[in-house]
Amino acid sequence: MTHPRTRLERGRNVLGPALELVHTGRAPTRAVLTTELGVTRATAGAVAAELQSLGLITVDARPGAVAGGQGRPSHRLAIADEGPVALAAQVHADGFRAALVGLGGRIVATAPACVAVAADPAEVIGDVVRAGARLLAETGRRCVGAGLAVPSAVAEPDGTALNPLHLDWPAGAPVRDIFNDCLAAAGIHAAGHCGNDVNLAALAEHRHGAGRGADHLLCVATGHRGVGGALVVDGRLHTGSAGLALEVGHLTVDPQGRPCHCGSRGCLDVETDPLALLEAAGSRPGPQGSLLDQARDLVTGRYPHDPAVRAAAGTVIDRLGLGLAALVNILNPDRIILGGLHGTLLAADPDRLGAVVGDHSLWGRSGDIPITPCVLGHNSLVGAAELAWQPVLDDPLAALAG
Repeated sequence: MTHPRTRLERGRNVLGPALELVHTGRAPTRAVLTTELGVTRATAGAVAAELQSLGLITVDARPGAVAGGQGRPSHRLAIADEGPVALAAQVHADGFRAALVGLGGRIVATAPACVAVAADPAEVIGDVVRAGARLLAETGRRCVGAGLAVPSAVAEPDGTALNPLHLDWPAGAPVRDIFNDCLAAAGIHAAGHCGNDVNLAALAEHRHGAGRGADHLLCVATGHRGVGGALVVDGRLHTGSAGLALEVGHLTVDPQGRPCHCGSRGCLDVETDPLALLEAAGSRPGPQGSLLDQARDLVTGRYPHDPAVRAAAGTVIDRLGLGLAALVNILNPDRIILGGLHGTLLAADPDRLGAVVGDHSLWGRSGDIPITPCVLGHNSLVGAAELAWQPVLDDPLAALAG
């Protein structure tokens, strides 16, 4: 005799999609989950209960009405407060930081930032992993995986950092292998993943921040040095055939401009990053604080009343606008988000940047493309955690077995 499958058996293939809906905030109640998954209420209930049993979400035992909603009250769904975490690490030109990040992009704990980066990638990555290991020991949280954000294109499938231009690392450093070796040495039995910092910032903003709801999201951002870009299409990063797509920092915006590390001149990387702004404003970089913080402080503190700062910011905004216009012509995004110094410049003079993009792009004249700042703190860390969470989102039961 053939027994009909249980509701949970029928719903196992939607456990991952269900978790992703809660993870990204698109299913705040079981009723919404039912609708989004296209299953029966009973199946959605069984799926939610299974995710709760895995310690990933909580299901409100007493249904409550959503403010302004209609129909019967529904059980609320939320990320489990004491659920597992991913270890996230970021290395940049001015230091590194480790954090623990739960579902929903929530930063659970962070280690103090370090402001020195050694020339040996194994030394730096070992330090940041040990900082993460201390956080795990202090919190007692289960670790589902680890992600590392680096200021370089990361070639796939090898996981090598091809051009860490603003670090003293050798080109082609096997950062993913080093990361996994350091995790094992620290006693962290979890897979390590690695990606470009702006790619990961874009992924985090698309799932949890300023990029929510965009189908074709373009992100352009400064790091502490340099400029990077990323494209998220239909919820997935577009990384090209080998993980090297969207190296927008080496888009020329002034052929007679500053020499770039890549061998060209006038690239976004050297015309619109924090050092470019400081130099244009005649402000000598100081020993205290990162270049990014110094440039942001210059704009927020002196832009309204200092002609030299306004002129320097205007020049950088114009160069950025030319680069964005070229990217709009090529990629036709439906939203642009700006991070790092670029987000600060947008806030200082949004009309100027929008006008430059509109005047120099074909599609900018025919349709209004929203340009907004990134909104997540430490979005590259959150994005690094997304890499670690992805296997759980794909198949929660397989990822958390045992």
